[in-house]
Amino acid sequence: VQLVESGGGLVQPGGSLRLSCAASGFTFNGYRMSWYRQAPGKERAMVATITSAGGSTNYADSVKGRFTISRDNAKNTVYLQMNSLKPEDTAVYYCYLHRGVGYWGQGTQVTVSS
Repeated sequence: VQLVESGGGLVQPGGSLRLSCAASGFTFNGYRMSWYRQAPGKERAMVATITSAGGSTNYADSVKGRFTISRDNAKNTVYLQMNSLKPEDTAVYYCYLHRGVGYWGQGTQVTVSS
């Protein structure tokens, strides 16, 4: 199993970023996927989850209405579109595979600052 995140960076408050997670080594369309984030000094927390076929999603209250999780099963990729970013969204963002004990990507840094 391999999960490789990309798309992080530095953005001003109110800006947007789209994160991608390219998956390999398993049957991608068979499993739920999530995005988590971990800010300095805080525990890792779920941001958004999407079911295997993409028909259902779930979001943390703090990102509802601003973030959108999606997936392209033909490309074995899950995305996180982040709009109206706030400084409190600054964190390392991780892709997570809901399979067995679970699998994590290496993370991508998102910094929201003026």
